[in-house]
Amino acid sequence: MGRFLQIAGLVIGLIGLVLQFAITIPASMEAGRSLIGSIVFYLSFFTILTNIAAVLVHTSLVSPAGYAWFPAFAGRRMRAGVAAAITLVLIVYATVLARLWAPEGLFFVCDVLLHYVAPLIFVLWWLIAGADGSTRWRDISWWMIYPLAYLAYALIRAPFAGEVPYPFLDVAKNGAASVTISALAITALFLGLCVLAVLADHVVARLRKSSADRA
Repeated sequence: MGRFLQIAGLVIGLIGLVLQFAITIPASMEAGRSLIGSIVFYLSFFTILTNIAAVLVHTSLVSPAGYAWFPAFAGRRMRAGVAAAITLVLIVYATVLARLWAPEGLFFVCDVLLHYVAPLIFVLWWLIAGADGSTRWRDISWWMIYPLAYLAYALIRAPFAGEVPYPFLDVAKNGAASVTISALAITALFLGLCVLAVLADHVVARLRKSSADRA
């Protein structure tokens, strides 16, 4: 089951990312961005970056060649950090962003794949085959760098690009206080997910050991 979920996550993640790229770039260029600007726009979404990380984790573990190319993503602690991040993608989209727009056609397909299907497959795979009790509480400080760096990038880029990847980060429209509250809430949520990831990692490891001992 773990192997099946790994391959399924890799295939679905790649399909979602490639399809999203294929429809985003032309639409972005039609909106007035250059090709480079459109690629930067595509890569400015936390959803895209996190799904890329998930795909790289799967790739690094599917074959020796994948491991040779992306050894850093094969680490057990990296898997747990990505599991927390991609869970954040699912929760924020389902509770906040999904009600802000109604995508149609291929945009809807990409939304479902990248915000629901790929995250659920990755987390399920991690619980079944990726968690092993090797995470430590200090790992959380390393995992927190990713969302904090992303928030800094999005906010610094906004006045230069004249756009933000997510509406709740729009200082010009919502005000600094509102954006600060949103950023703190998302950071707190991610911190909570990191704590849950460490706890889940150790619980799963104990359950496996208990099952092995009984066997």
